[in-house]
Amino acid sequence: MNILAGRFKGFPIKTTSKMPYRPTKSRVRKSLFDKMILFNYDTVLDLFSGSGIMGFEAASRGASKITFVEKHSKSLNFIRDNSTKFNGIDFNFIKTDVFTYLKNSINFDLIFADPPYGRFDLEPLTISILEHLNRNGKFILECEKNQQSILDADVSDYGDTRILTWTNS
Repeated sequence: MNILAGRFKGFPIKTTSKMPYRPTKSRVRKSLFDKMILFNYDTVLDLFSGSGIMGFEAASRGASKITFVEKHSKSLNFIRDNSTKFNGIDFNFIKTDVFTYLKNSINFDLIFADPPYGRFDLEPLTISILEHLNRNGKFILECEKNQQSILDADVSDYGDTRILTWTNS
């Protein structure tokens, strides 16, 4: 898996099929970031980080502070190892579950969440996450295509993946 665009374009992100995550497909990442042509997001929160690819893509496009929240130690160790390739980025690695983190979290300009499919009620999760979104910030939630839109989200489908997006205007 490689970074698709930006100043770190082509950087490889080490991963393995033995990990308990499902990385966001490259065509989905490309489409999401292409929609954010004017990338004005300095602080980024990557929830259910898995491989960390969404946070790394944001770093490549100009974000300077990325926080990864992942409860699996092995996944977080891969993210830490991969982060050493990125100079000038302030990375924060949090080993905890997302709900615990959100209880005491600060606000962010851009938030990604890719929870395990079918394991969470997405509406209360979304409400909690939206409370941590800065003005003019964006929250992007990846879920299964059969997920109904919630809370007036913008919806985009990519194969079996549905992306729900909110902007805090």
